Amino acid sequence: MNKITIEFFHDVICSFCFPMSYRMRQLQKLMPEIEIVHRSYALVKSERDFDAMFGSRAAAKAEIMSHWEHANHNDDHHRFNISGMRQTDFLFPSSMKGLIACKAAYFVAGDAGYWDVFDALQNALFVQNQNIEENEIIEDCVRESGIDFESWVHHYNSIETKDAVESDFLLVKQYNIQGVPALVINGNQQISGAQPLSKIIQVIEEITKGKEQPTSDGASCRLVDGKIECE
Repeated sequence: MNKITIEFFHDVICSFCFPMSYRMRQLQKLMPEIEIVHRSYALVKSERDFDAMFGSRAAAKAEIMSHWEHANHNDDHHRFNISGMRQTDFLFPSSMKGLIACKAAYFVAGDAGYWDVFDALQNALFVQNQNIEENEIIEDCVRESGIDFESWVHHYNSIETKDAVESDFLLVKQYNIQGVPALVINGNQQISGAQPLSKIIQVIEEITKGKEQPTSDGASCRLVDGKIECE
């Protein structure tokens, strides 16, 4: 097989990224020769974005719960704790603290470290219904991943880590990515949305045969006219 590199764009608060990350884990087990590179995408970059998207941050959670319902249907194991999240009293988290936490883990332990912290944060939000903007929750997720914590703290507070997240955002524009999850294979072929594992494998196999594939779309969260749409 020719070398395959997949850039996996995702956001810690993206509901459809949760089932997609599970499928990408399965893909890596089936095709360990594939390199998976993790990239940041921010659906809600700042608290002010909630006002533009939902009218107010307080109003965001009710609409986002409908996104979770769609994503839970897409998820292979239907892991979302929607009723539990409705009972929580914290405001829905934005993207950046979680993304910086993941990128800091990358500087400690590479893409494997990024992925472990990303999955831990998503599980904390979608299953355990914890506020992944709270420093204590983020730190618990990092410790759960097993990477060197003191080294992670250094990188988490480093401007270079924030700059690296912003560099991923530039790639989002360069690739014209409209939503997440999104895969970019070998820098040109895109798979958009939480596609079935069989579809991902099919596209990869066709690419290894030298056949260019049309962009494939599936369920995703994307920004449309300044608002989040997840379907």
